[in-house]
Amino acid sequence: MVRHHDICWDLPYSSRRDPVFARNVVATSQPLATQAGIEILRRGGNAIDAALAAAITLTVVEPCSNGVGSDAFAILWDGNQLAGLNASGRSPRRWDRSHFHHYDSMPNSGWDSVTVPGAVSAWVALSERYGDLPFADLFRPAIEYAEKGFHVGRRTAYHWARAAVNFKLYKNFCEHFLTKGRAPLTGELFARPEFAETLALIAETKGEAFYRGTLCDRILQQSKSEGGLLEHADFDSHEATWCAPITQSYGEITAHEIPPNGQGLATLIALGILDRLSTRKLEPFTADWTHRQVEAMKIAIRASFEYFADPAYMNVSAAQLLEDDVLDQLAEKIADDRAAVVPNVPQFGGDTVYLTTADAAGKMVSYIQSNYQGFGSGIVIKGTGIAMQNRGAGFTLEPGHVNEVGPTKRPFHTIIPGFVTRDETPELAFGVMGGHMQHQGHVQMISRIFDHNENPQAASDAPRWYVSPNFEIVLEQGFPNPSIQELRQRGHTVQVSRDVDLFGGAQLILRLEDGYCGASDHRKEGAAAGF
Repeated sequence: MVRHHDICWDLPYSSRRDPVFARNVVATSQPLATQAGIEILRRGGNAIDAALAAAITLTVVEPCSNGVGSDAFAILWDGNQLAGLNASGRSPRRWDRSHFHHYDSMPNSGWDSVTVPGAVSAWVALSERYGDLPFADLFRPAIEYAEKGFHVGRRTAYHWARAAVNFKLYKNFCEHFLTKGRAPLTGELFARPEFAETLALIAETKGEAFYRGTLCDRILQQSKSEGGLLEHADFDSHEATWCAPITQSYGEITAHEIPPNGQGLATLIALGILDRLSTRKLEPFTADWTHRQVEAMKIAIRASFEYFADPAYMNVSAAQLLEDDVLDQLAEKIADDRAAVVPNVPQFGGDTVYLTTADAAGKMVSYIQSNYQGFGSGIVIKGTGIAMQNRGAGFTLEPGHVNEVGPTKRPFHTIIPGFVTRDETPELAFGVMGGHMQHQGHVQMISRIFDHNENPQAASDAPRWYVSPNFEIVLEQGFPNPSIQELRQRGHTVQVSRDVDLFGGAQLILRLEDGYCGASDHRKEGAAAGF
């Protein structure tokens, strides 16, 4: 475990926050959800109970990022070992390739972007295996906020207003989320009574109403009437999948990610390359440090585009991509004096909520759930408040690609929970929400905390780099001008941006010898708290 004297507790970057120290900690992207987790811990729940209460509350108070219609992933330390959970849903069994013949690319909205939601199955699976409190108790804070209303946060109001423009033609969306004919304003009280009833049904039936009962029927009736292809068999066959996290050593620590269909493997590829380049010895913000990190990330991103998909369809395994000789070859291809225009790949024969919790007994949870793009597909199930995710947009229409759209298939996912251990004991539960930023954020948090001994709040506050999908570099304001100029001289296309949404939002809990240190990103409206 990390010792107090090994960490620098200075806060050298622009920040409004301090790290939080306690024996029990919750860090989420919304203060009301953080308080829900704390409430559950005080009532005798463990870190898993607290994570679920926070996640369920987030479906109410931050609907512009997640909901009952989301997918979810988790990595947790149960006190003895790590476990992973993939609760992403599959495509409808009627989604054959011919159904999309009239599209040039996968749609981002409407029923042809909707896959089976998995978040509810994650709540059930985690509670059944690890929970100490009754499942229904975890819903109390969320139901109360839905029934009586909650005050809308500043960042949430901003994203809600943007979505109102995009989904103004979706009648049910407008009826549920724009009750005054507009998005709620910052600080305005907003109630969701229909959604309270939905949550109560899920709580009472332990998720059965969603996958095989009343709520499922309503979803499928609306799907059929509006041209969707979802059927009862798609919901009835869904289940969350327990899995062993994949790993990569990095110096003295080991990084853990959920295997594909998520993009966490890209984090491990980048770390494996960086471990071979002695990047840990370089000063942050220098041209050499930034160049090596972004070049490694470019290779990892290209590998994710080429190879990552539902593992049943991948033709290269995670283990192959992390083989020592493969990482050696990739590291050797990085030149210190120039940027790669087209990154090398190994050769073989957007909007989310993230939260983390930890308790005095030693349990730690890294959890993420998301609609994908904001409110998701724009589809809201009448009378329920259920916004359906648009995870189907994660597929491609490229013929023969491992991630090509098809029936009963999990799409490529951007959402990833992260975890770090040292000597097989937990060190850090963390994540960086934000679509294509997530795997890049994981690399940067690990580097800053374990290479440079920055405390979690400082690591979160530090200006970030971002590799765009076309491999251009965006630097958050705060990078020194000499480094920016040097990167351009090496051939990087570099922009400097103030857009906080581009650089994601981190939540972190670091284990200390006698408790935890929690941190919450100043780019979001969230909070870390403990006792």
